[in-house]
Amino acid sequence: MNIYRNFLNKEDFKKIEYIIMSNSMPWFFSDGVNKKNNKDFQFTFKFINEGGVINCSPDMINLLNPFKSKLNIKKFDKVKANLLLKDDKIKEHGMHIDNALKKGKTGIFYLNTCNGYTKFEDGTKIKSEKNKYVEFDCNIKHTGSSCTDKKRRIVINFNYEYI
Repeated sequence: MNIYRNFLNKEDFKKIEYIIMSNSMPWFFSDGVNKKNNKDFQFTFKFINEGGVINCSPDMINLLNPFKSKLNIKKFDKVKANLLLKDDKIKEHGMHIDNALKKGKTGIFYLNTCNGYTKFEDGTKIKSEKNKYVEFDCNIKHTGSSCTDKKRRIVINFNYEYI
């Protein structure tokens, strides 16, 4: 597992933060946080659907360029932003893997700092801190959580093959 703090330069981060945290970001309701958890909900924005199919405008896809170049990504398999609303208690949403890539990486980019986290099957917890990126093998189980101290918790979830 690799953890990168201050992952993007200030200019790239501010651009992504401004767009994704704005009131005009087109979030879509998802009745379930992952395939194993349909009792909770979240809002999502799919940049790229499974299989690498682009699902948004060129302007939105261009937001991914700093990640692609910095991580030496060969091909995105899936990229989506997840928004969880503030809750009255921290809730974990169930251990899962994001896709069935046999070889690849999963990455989580944190857009805001809050008391939510990502937890791995070995018990490791990664705090949600803005401009942090966590990269791990795609077959490692993990879960996200809600937050109680901010209005929302937003991450971008990446699944990709690397060079």
